[in-house]
Amino acid sequence: MDRTTQLTIRRTGTTTPARTSGSPAPPGSHEITHSGAHVYDPDRPTGSLHLRAARVLEGNWTGTSTVPSHGLYPHQWSWDSAFIAIGLRHLSPLRAQTELETLLGAQWGDGRIPHIVFNPSVPLDAYFPSPDFWRSSTAGRAAGAPRTVQTSGIVQPPVHALAAWLVHQADPGLSRSRSFLSRMYPRLAAWHRYLLHRRDLGGGGLASVVHPWEQGMDNSPCWDAPLSRVTPAAPRSFRRADLDHGSAEDRPTDLDYGRYVRLATDYRDGGYADGAGEFAVEDPAFNALLIASEHALAAIAQELGAAGTARHARAERLTAALVERLWDPTEGMFFCRDVYGGDARDGGESGALGSDRRSPESGALASERRSSESGAHGSERGSRSGALGAEPRSTESSAHASERRSLQSSAHASEQRSRTGALIPERSVAGLLPLILPALPRDIAATLVRTAGGPHFGLGGIARLAPSYDLTGHAFDPHRYWRGPAWFNTNWLLERGLRLHGEHGRAEELRAALLETADTSGFAEYVDPYTGEACGALGFSWTAALTLDLLHEPARADQADRADRVDHSTHVVSHPGHRAFDKAQGTPPHTSHASHTTHTPHSSFETGAKGGDRG
Repeated sequence: MDRTTQLTIRRTGTTTPARTSGSPAPPGSHEITHSGAHVYDPDRPTGSLHLRAARVLEGNWTGTSTVPSHGLYPHQWSWDSAFIAIGLRHLSPLRAQTELETLLGAQWGDGRIPHIVFNPSVPLDAYFPSPDFWRSSTAGRAAGAPRTVQTSGIVQPPVHALAAWLVHQADPGLSRSRSFLSRMYPRLAAWHRYLLHRRDLGGGGLASVVHPWEQGMDNSPCWDAPLSRVTPAAPRSFRRADLDHGSAEDRPTDLDYGRYVRLATDYRDGGYADGAGEFAVEDPAFNALLIASEHALAAIAQELGAAGTARHARAERLTAALVERLWDPTEGMFFCRDVYGGDARDGGESGALGSDRRSPESGALASERRSSESGAHGSERGSRSGALGAEPRSTESSAHASERRSLQSSAHASEQRSRTGALIPERSVAGLLPLILPALPRDIAATLVRTAGGPHFGLGGIARLAPSYDLTGHAFDPHRYWRGPAWFNTNWLLERGLRLHGEHGRAEELRAALLETADTSGFAEYVDPYTGEACGALGFSWTAALTLDLLHEPARADQADRADRVDHSTHVVSHPGHRAFDKAQGTPPHTSHASHTTHTPHSSFETGAKGGDRG
């Protein structure tokens, strides 16, 4: 029996968890019985989409994590691993847990999860920027970078708590026996603290990215205006390894790449302290994923015996802040905010997007948020079980110390800038992704659905998949990185958002288009949004992983239908929109493992995003 067949064979009765000879159990684990959940039907044709997707993941597995692709991306990437774990849970929940454990094992003391964890066996010249550029163990010492693992110094979108929760749900017995969530929770909580405190550079409650690579959509036209303030690094000061694997016409320009390198160099030379650079952008997709993961972290807390109400409340406040700062009702979508852009005299808004929509209570909202967070941390600590209280002292203390140092070092620089900033008048798929949020006002959700199907994105019409950038935009290019091509992770998120808000027909059309395109493109990294023509790397890991997740969707929907009938008979009522996402995730109403009391879901994810040249 080959290794892929071992991963995809159907489990009947009680067996040991699926694990191949290339994926030894992590330290502290032991052989345990599996819950017996149906994973795959081995009677499917050997050339089926299921098996081919599984083979992609098997081929990209290193023994402890999964590379996006062996040629262009030979290391572990942060949000890739989160999406990969979501798909891997259908093949091997143990391997999915290991994927996340490996990534979070490289977390910094200040809480950040680096966007790359470098494989020491890969030659330095195989990828740029390489470990000797980031110098994490030395330049990142004040921020608590690990000494024994080389990483980058920037981050990527926070999909990790969501992934951890979905992985747990794939096999709760395995997860509990390995104390998976109790080990992940303190690290995920520190990660969210970092983003909510150190990265609130605009003062309005949202997290900012300090480099285009952090948002994941590296080469988006959304970055053109804020990048124009950055002096590019000299062309001969670095060598672009990405051009060895792709056409220059499909990659970022040398000018843009020089600016990426300059930003990263300055951030490194400043000890990776936040708030002193020239680039800070509040992005709707990055913050929507943070909010979704905050809901998931609340569900994890409840599974471990603590109240998750403070985190749910925080997620709802963040949703309100997202609407307040990034929603444009005239344009019918969310936009990025250039925190240091605009003119403070006119409120910081660009003329293209109208007048400033910040309410006079914005400062009060931020103050309330900080006060509530402080109280929430205290109350949650008081109610936690021993598992929740097990966050390593060194990690928490260094995170708080680093946070104070960062705030002090950037205070003077921040007060010299406009904290209101300006919305960036570029339509990106990022502006549609808040559709994944259950507390999004219904009128905004309905408007986003119309915008997705309109001329700018063409979803369900002229475009096979939603493009990464406005089809009518001045910078649209169907093949150049994040300036027009369609990506599988963003469309997977849109599919979830459509189901959440009751657009089941549109969601099913998008699901079918995703599966067909994954099949015909050879699990491409990204595709032409009109034709589905493969672009970038083939055999791309998150494309294969999310294909597996979509293939399992009908089973989840059937389970949700049964859960609907149970809910009706027991008179359990969910918040409007939540049951729709229950169908998408296919999990019955959550019951606390500790208390066994019925719980009304607070979020879609309680019922259960690589970009560009990637740095």
